[in-house]
Amino acid sequence: MQTDFIVGSLQLNSVSIPVISDFLNFGDILGAIKARWAINRNNYKINPGLYAIGKPNENSNIFVTANYKLSFDHLRKNLKNIDSWILILDTKGINVWCAAGKGTFGTEELIKQIQQTKLVEIVNHKKIILPQLGAVGVSAHDVKKITGFHVIYGPVKASDIPDFINNKFTASREMRTVFFPFFERIKLIPVEIIGHFQYLIFAIAVFFILAGINSNGYSVDKAFDGGLKAMVMLLAGFLSGVAIAPALLPYIPVKQFFMKGAILAYIITGLLIYFFPGISLFENISWFFIVPAVSAFIAMNFTGTSTYTSLSGVLKEMKLAIPLQIIFAFIGLVLWIIGRFI
Repeated sequence: MQTDFIVGSLQLNSVSIPVISDFLNFGDILGAIKARWAINRNNYKINPGLYAIGKPNENSNIFVTANYKLSFDHLRKNLKNIDSWILILDTKGINVWCAAGKGTFGTEELIKQIQQTKLVEIVNHKKIILPQLGAVGVSAHDVKKITGFHVIYGPVKASDIPDFINNKFTASREMRTVFFPFFERIKLIPVEIIGHFQYLIFAIAVFFILAGINSNGYSVDKAFDGGLKAMVMLLAGFLSGVAIAPALLPYIPVKQFFMKGAILAYIITGLLIYFFPGISLFENISWFFIVPAVSAFIAMNFTGTSTYTSLSGVLKEMKLAIPLQIIFAFIGLVLWIIGRFI
């Protein structure tokens, strides 16, 4: 657990509360970069509990967030010059939106932290501000009934908090709208690359081995030539799903994420086959099954990171897409192997 953001402590009603900085130092920025590349990501979290930022008192606002360090950092940097309390829920190091879906950013944990931190003894008001993306996991009625605290849902973006406060805790339509712009999409690419890379390497190795099989037995030269071509095609499918699809997400004219990945893969496969044809018609056709299956599967993973998908929609898409991807990959592999003998 990291603690280098703590710059002091505040004594209030015989309770010692850590005071945190609203400035992100080099270590915070480096930690964020590492987390984006899945380095120590599962342990990039802080201790749950109550923190102070600035010089809050019993009248100061209380903001709630997850104990995922990136979520915590994003909130505190946007509370610059705003004396506040920050209540951290134990979401097991998961961000607010995902934790709300999993139930760790939820009613039970919020009530637990309110009671454990003795919040009622620290402030003289009964309002607590939660991020809008955490609303799905929290029953405001139950929180009010058990703790007496009234839940207010803040804006989607932490950067809108100052305007939200100045507007008497009323969010504009824009503050309530969830956007998924280009920069937010490409920030997700590195962790997806790392998450799928080992499977790409395994698949390439398998194709290198199988590429040597032919009607005359086994050829190392053919294994190298065929494996190299397979590596290019698999890499194309990988990059199509992991990078190009999220970058072009809103511009691909279909709703399903797996179809977005598949459409891009068909275009890329067609171009590659045109300029670098295989040794047989069967091999060329095989890539029109294999590459889209790879791209579609990886692109579908973004249903879990996009902010405009629903759980029911994701499940519906997966039930349709996964069997199709398996069938396409199998047909493609069979055609590719047949092509080695022709």
